[in-house]
Amino acid sequence: MSLIRLNDVSVTFEKNPVLREVFLKLENGDRVGMIGRNGSGKSTILKLIFEQVTPDSGTVVVEPGVKLGYFSQFSELNGAQTITEVLDELFTEIKAIEAELAGIDIAIAGNPSPSVLDDLIHRQSELFGEMERLDGWDYTRRIDTALTRLGFAEEHRVCAIDELSGGWRNRAALAKILLENPDVLLLDEPTNYLDVSGVEWLEGWFRDFRGAAIVVSHDRAFLDTVVTRIIEVENFHLQEYPGNFGEYIIQKQFRLKNLEQQFVHESELLAFEAEGIADRREAAKAASRNLGSQLAHIKKSRTPRPVDEIITDIYGGLHVKDVLCRVVGLSKSYGDKTLFHDLTFELRRRNRVVVLGSNGSGKSTLLRVLTGEEKADSGEADWAAGARVVSYNQVLADLDVNDTVTHAVNAMPESLAFTATRKSVNRFLSMFQFSQADLQQKIGNLSGGQRARVAMAQCLLSGASVLVLDEPTNHLDLSSTQVMEQALLHFPGAVIIVSHDRFFTDKIATRHLVFGVAGLAPGEIAVLDR
Repeated sequence: MSLIRLNDVSVTFEKNPVLREVFLKLENGDRVGMIGRNGSGKSTILKLIFEQVTPDSGTVVVEPGVKLGYFSQFSELNGAQTITEVLDELFTEIKAIEAELAGIDIAIAGNPSPSVLDDLIHRQSELFGEMERLDGWDYTRRIDTALTRLGFAEEHRVCAIDELSGGWRNRAALAKILLENPDVLLLDEPTNYLDVSGVEWLEGWFRDFRGAAIVVSHDRAFLDTVVTRIIEVENFHLQEYPGNFGEYIIQKQFRLKNLEQQFVHESELLAFEAEGIADRREAAKAASRNLGSQLAHIKKSRTPRPVDEIITDIYGGLHVKDVLCRVVGLSKSYGDKTLFHDLTFELRRRNRVVVLGSNGSGKSTLLRVLTGEEKADSGEADWAAGARVVSYNQVLADLDVNDTVTHAVNAMPESLAFTATRKSVNRFLSMFQFSQADLQQKIGNLSGGQRARVAMAQCLLSGASVLVLDEPTNHLDLSSTQVMEQALLHFPGAVIIVSHDRFFTDKIATRHLVFGVAGLAPGEIAVLDR
């Protein structure tokens, strides 16, 4: 029997359709990866299941007794507690058994009568069985493993959750959900804010998880490893593809080809019908020819220019120096902890440098030092004259909620929107899913994912020589990430990236700066060319 069923579900928000006639079944052991564009309704489906959203029509059925675990980037915890205290409370039943076992040990040591001793030993045996059933003997190790793999240093474990940053609060909520071990996991972007080792630990955790899961994620490598089917939210409906992300890519290509062929046949039938009308009604001859030209125009509009050609047109007028920055002897410490020491490398045009390392190793600090937002202890980053640097995170933070999308995208003083052809820029923005109506929207009315797309489009069109991107895929949907990847591959300047998204970094990187390589001294960063 299905654990969860959505039957003919429709949802609207403020008269705007989000989902229409949606059907979904989740069986035990299912691992569903849910993908789709920003705002397509992915998170709404999770909220329907968790009863945070009520459908306008249709039914959502969760089998009685099924334990749900729901994680989103807005999951709430008791902010006055530490994460260790929150996780410790999950094991109150085990701790009660431990206390009773300790009491039995004391009672046995008190030399009770034979009959009482028999009763104590019998009860002790029952409790041992309960501990085995609950896997309770090493719950403290499970807590420690989860926190360690999710990047929690000692200082994060002992401070109140309210004192943690938003990213760390998200990690804390994820740790709680995973240790609760529910029957069904509903995860909304679980890999955001995790480093590579944290994501790999989560993948390993899924191998042992016996329940079912629906995972909303843009992390292609994670989806490829974890899920058994992909559901894409597209045009208010669900389109299902069996297998992992790699199999989805192949199957969707076939589906799009079939749709294209279907459109061609439909065009031929319509053209034939128009000819029939022309034969019967000589007066409609001109109209039928016009219909044929309209159909031809529609077919042509469904086959856009290649992505690469559009991007090449945009970057054709951007001229970048060969050497953009010389980094010599750069060092930075916090207290007794050395983040990086004596870092030396050269940043040249078309370099795509990916910075790798565990959470807290100093990756984001390195970006801030390189861009001058933070001072180095020693050494220098000597930027070439005229080399303009743009930080994605800074652009995202500086978006004006009262600004329109079109003005924000064109806001940079040397924006390529002014030097490239208007046709190329419009097509590029269209690839980023911005319609003409979207361009007139105010930033304050957009979702987090939509704002991320605005900031990324602004960076890619900025005309800067160097782009600094700290976790750029965190809030972008898959299609926007793919457009960004293609743009970065053609970008004539240099790119410095911090990202846990292995699929993305494998495509982009020409060089790695790696923190924490075995055999190197503390703070020594390996500079590896690919």
